[in-house]
Amino acid sequence: MEGWTDFFVAEVGAAAALAGLLVVAMSINIKEIMALPTLPPRAAQTLIIIAAALVLASLGLFPRQSLAAFGWEAVVTGIVVALTGALEVRNLFARREKADPLFWSLYPLLLVIITALPALVGGLLLVNGDETGLYWIASGIIIPFITTLQGGWVLLVEILR
Repeated sequence: MEGWTDFFVAEVGAAAALAGLLVVAMSINIKEIMALPTLPPRAAQTLIIIAAALVLASLGLFPRQSLAAFGWEAVVTGIVVALTGALEVRNLFARREKADPLFWSLYPLLLVIITALPALVGGLLLVNGDETGLYWIASGIIIPFITTLQGGWVLLVEILR
């Protein structure tokens, strides 16, 4: 994992800062978030996604760690994001009103898939000795920033429209 330290250090700092800002943003609109039954699970999933990026980048900093070990850590991280996302989507469908557009329930599923998949693929590649898995995992750390910013926007701005 030589040569990746600067990337992981930068991503840990950025993920921690974004997670903190997200918590503050949620606290500003907590009454509005709690008033709509579909938003608390979405808020939780948004936090889980950025926390997973933070954890994965932190794990990448472990000294003298084998690629296979890091691969398994990435697989577990991806599974956690996928399972918690699946629970969120199940809850969204359970609470879905007939008038609600289907997209409102499917969009969070898309976010979970594009967030969890790179870590899963990258982890499996590393476990099988393919160092290109590091690039997949890097994507699995960067993509959550995009999905977290989108989720934060909904919880901070769109909720007030």
